[in-house]
Amino acid sequence: MTFIYFIIIGAIAGWLAGKIMKGGGFGLVMNMVLGIIGGVVGGWVFSLFGLSTDGGLIGSLITSVAGAVIILYIGRLIKK
Repeated sequence: MTFIYFIIIGAIAGWLAGKIMKGGGFGLVMNMVLGIIGGVVGGWVFSLFGLSTDGGLIGSLITSVAGAVIILYIGRLIKK
């Protein structure tokens, strides 16, 4: 069940990050990958600031979206 939870949160987070960064996203699979990686990156960044999401649904989603936005931003900087 945890794996399905990560997939759903990752897909939503990747889609939201694409909308926040004014892009259409990269398709379902890449959005999931972006969201899952974003969760890891977001968790790391939040821990640097001493913030915790307590593992809840909303906290996980916020963390994943923040990380995915960071990854998208860095990816667009490299692409230019």
